[in-house]
Formats: sequence, C-alpha cells, structure tokens
Amino acid sequence: MSTYKIDDVARETGLTKRTIRYYEEIGLMPAPERSDGGTRRYTREHIDHLRRVIDARDVLGFSLQEIQEYLISAQELTGQRELYRQIQDPAEQLGKLREMDVTLDAQLRKLDEKIGKILALKKDLTELQERVRGGIDRLEPKD
Repeated sequence: MSTYKIDDVARETGLTKRTIRYYEEIGLMPAPERSDGGTRRYTREHIDHLRRVIDARDVLGFSLQEIQEYLISAQELTGQRELYRQIQDPAEQLGKLREMDVTLDAQLRKLDEKIGKILALKKDLTELQERVRGGIDRLEPKD
C-alpha cells in the first residue's frame, strides 16, 4: 500500500499542511500511521476522505460541526450497507433496509435545510438587485 507525506496530501487536496493537521486534531479525519521517525504516513483513503470533507465544506457549505455529523452519518450508512450484503434472511434484509432509509432520510433533511437557506438568500439578493436596477433605470440619463 502506498503512503504519502503531508506535502503530497496538501498538493493533492489543495489544503495547507496546517489545515490537514487541524482536521486530524479535531477528528474530521482519522489519524495516519507514523513512521519510526514520527512522520505522518497518509494513505489514498486519507486523501479520499479529505476530498469528501472539502466537498462538504465547499459544495454543501457545511460548518466543521456539520461535516463531523455528515461523516458520522456516511460511515453509519457504509456500515449498514456492508451488513446488508452479508444478510441472507429476507426479514433481516428488510430491517437493515429500513435502517438505511432512516439514515438517508436524515442526510436528505440536512441537505434540504441547506438548500432552503441558500434559496432564501438568493431570493433576498435577487430582490435587492431588482431594486438597485430600478434605481439605476430611474437615475440614468435618458437620451
């Protein structure tokens, strides 16, 4: 398995080394193994994990606390999916699918909250822009 130094991870993710260490410190990413000399040795999984954190932060607009909640929920869903694949009994499969549905419902509610806030902000800005343009039209000299 290939390992990466923090400089490599920073280059691949666009994060600073300080941010990577901070995310590790607050539990947003699992701690990497260390070499005998104490150097952090990251894996491809760490890089992929950081990309999910970046997406949650930048694309979804999540706070660090919301990212932690999102990642916990995503890990829970992954575990539920892995268990589902191992179950043979249809009744147990149904129960696991219901658990997954509850987890997905919680994730979707969180996204809907964010989307609602974004749409409300967009509406406010659009209304302000319309008023500004109306003022421009009133005050702009006519030929």
